Amino acid sequence: MIIMTVQIWQARINFYKWKPSSETISATESTMASYLLHHVIFFSTLLFIFLSPTTFAQISFRPKALVLPTAKDASTLQYVATINQRTPLVPVKVVVDLGGQFMWVNCDKGYVSSSYRTVRCRSAACSLAHSSTCASCFAGPKPGCNNDTCSAFPGNTAAHTNTIGELAQDVFSINSTNGSNPGRAVTVPRFVFVCGTTFLVEGLAKGAVGMAGLGRTKIALPSQFAAAFSFRRKFAVCLSSGTGVVIFGDGPYVFLPGIEISRLTYTPLFINPVSTGGVSFQSETSTEYFIGVSGIIINNKPVPLNQTLLKIDDKGVGGTKISTVDPYTVLETSIYNAVVSAFVRETAAKRVKAVAPFGACFSSKGVGSTRLGPAVPAIDLVLQNKDVVWSIFGANSVVSVGNDVMCLGFVDGGVNPRTSIVIGGYQLEDNLIQLDLAASKLGFSSTLLGRRTTCANFNFTSTV
Repeated sequence: MIIMTVQIWQARINFYKWKPSSETISATESTMASYLLHHVIFFSTLLFIFLSPTTFAQISFRPKALVLPTAKDASTLQYVATINQRTPLVPVKVVVDLGGQFMWVNCDKGYVSSSYRTVRCRSAACSLAHSSTCASCFAGPKPGCNNDTCSAFPGNTAAHTNTIGELAQDVFSINSTNGSNPGRAVTVPRFVFVCGTTFLVEGLAKGAVGMAGLGRTKIALPSQFAAAFSFRRKFAVCLSSGTGVVIFGDGPYVFLPGIEISRLTYTPLFINPVSTGGVSFQSETSTEYFIGVSGIIINNKPVPLNQTLLKIDDKGVGGTKISTVDPYTVLETSIYNAVVSAFVRETAAKRVKAVAPFGACFSSKGVGSTRLGPAVPAIDLVLQNKDVVWSIFGANSVVSVGNDVMCLGFVDGGVNPRTSIVIGGYQLEDNLIQLDLAASKLGFSSTLLGRRTTCANFNFTSTV
């Protein structure tokens, strides 16, 4: 483009400069040629500066995906991410909540930022949050306490506590990725979040000051990132007992030693018509992720279940959801008893005294070890049909509790729980799940151990 422009102007200069040898260039023509020549040099220099590859890349860089590392807290069994927020940027530890409505952080202590902005009542950001509540705070102004601001209801879903909080905006920085490594950092200058209070932090992992919601709302992390960088509303979660990863945007998903996880099994995502949040309003749907489990098979034998419990009724009760806050899979009592009975019947391990919070424990002596964990019967969750199965092998079904004892990593959720099956964090570890909000479907890999890698093998040590 630069070359063509120069050539056109050069041709015009030559027109003024060229005359037969018998003629003399007039003063006017000479002046015009000189004038044009100087302007070509000037404009060519400007074009080179503005259109040079380096400058253009900096101006137009738009990530195709973003990456957020997670780490499991040994004490609470929560999955924690460190985000960079505020001006100047501050590393902030938050607990990952797959079904959470938004990100909230404690603004009571140590929140200092020159880029903090409140979300005013009846503003566009307030509408985006579907908030119909406004509040004033006369102890301010300060982060979390201002007048005529839009409000939301942050909740600690681990401790089941809620409060009211100020909707706000601030800078959020996160690394881009090509699917194999972290890349350059990018910034969302007005990321919407909610100010929580100090008591909400109680029960969270040590050092955590909030929660990062990845649920089905327009102000949860996946939707805000998709809107900011114009990529599909899709994200993947790959948890680990050590370091895991959340990737916002599309794949590829590559783990050491260079193994791409591209072959996934898909199942529809369902919307619970009734909110499962701690605070909700009439006609509000759930922001959590539900899938359709139609049966359970252990060691290739169907487990007898009350099929009514597997469906979500018109009151929002029943069904199956996925949670990163519940450390283990929680089953309604009749489902739990049926699963335990079938597992005990099919395993050769000797049953021993139970260790809380588990109800079925076994001696690990004599139990073989495989690439997929202890050699115990596989537990298959049958989804939309018998050909779509989420298989849970030993590495995700039994938990070592020490002293040669292992326990079935499922817990009794009681007789009348809100949700019949909650697939918890331990069963998700080393399984890559992809949530496509635009297509309303979930993709899952089953255990990555069978593909000779783990979720801890995302390469955070080098950059693009």
